[in-house]
Amino acid sequence: MSEIIKNRYDFIYLFDVKDGNPNGDPDQVNLPRIDTEDQHGLVTDVCIKRKVRNYVMLEKELKSPFDIFIRQEQVLNTIIDTAIGEKISERQNNLCQKYFDIRAFGAVLSTGSKGAGTVRGPVQFTFSRSEDRIFQAEHSITRCAVTTEEDAKKQEKREHASTFGRKSTVPYALYRMHGFISASDAQKTGFSEDDLKLLWKSLINAFEHDRAAARGEMNPVKLVIFKHSSHLGNELSGRLFERVTVTKITELPRKKDDYDIKVNDNNIPQGIEIKVWPEENVY
Repeated sequence: MSEIIKNRYDFIYLFDVKDGNPNGDPDQVNLPRIDTEDQHGLVTDVCIKRKVRNYVMLEKELKSPFDIFIRQEQVLNTIIDTAIGEKISERQNNLCQKYFDIRAFGAVLSTGSKGAGTVRGPVQFTFSRSEDRIFQAEHSITRCAVTTEEDAKKQEKREHASTFGRKSTVPYALYRMHGFISASDAQKTGFSEDDLKLLWKSLINAFEHDRAAARGEMNPVKLVIFKHSSHLGNELSGRLFERVTVTKITELPRKKDDYDIKVNDNNIPQGIEIKVWPEENVY
């Protein structure tokens, strides 16, 4: 592993969706998530973290030190209880060394019989919010096959038997997520320079190996990274985020080119370096 990061980072991640459901809400019959007050679309931080984890799983093939702790069919308490060390801090270090997502996002490790406390991760995501209000389109879909003998009997008299379902999509939306990386917390989990590069790579490739008919077309649009020269930071994150503006240039945007995305790099505060993908390679 490379050395632990020594710089604080703030970043903005822009991605879009076309004719798909980026993050369904199970409490609302899986409709695309929205802010009920202003109808802007939402994608949870957990959703994007899942895509990061999935990409790391594919690239690193679950090999230590890039194994993934939070994944399907994983028995978490068994892993926590078998962590090496008598002290909580020793067990935490052992788990951080093995699992990328614990080093990055932290984890609740107090559920096992031994317990390993709670690890606060250096990488934090906000909810992603669409730049404009979204329209939750609903579509009727049909299926010629049936699932039970009872359904088959009901449709025996029909010439073309079919069952009906529903599918929800967003015609088009551009989403914006803010992220923060703490160098102080990275010292506690061991989040390294290699981990950082893998995080950027995972965000850029988050949707490439996660295709599904329900999600339509999802693609990264822009990643803007603010690197601080110090571990505590050289400027407030909110002021840095204000440097990235998104303005729609058509009344009804239907593609990324219908937005004008600008990064203000004039009079950059001392100690701040800006990198912008896809204009620059960030990993």
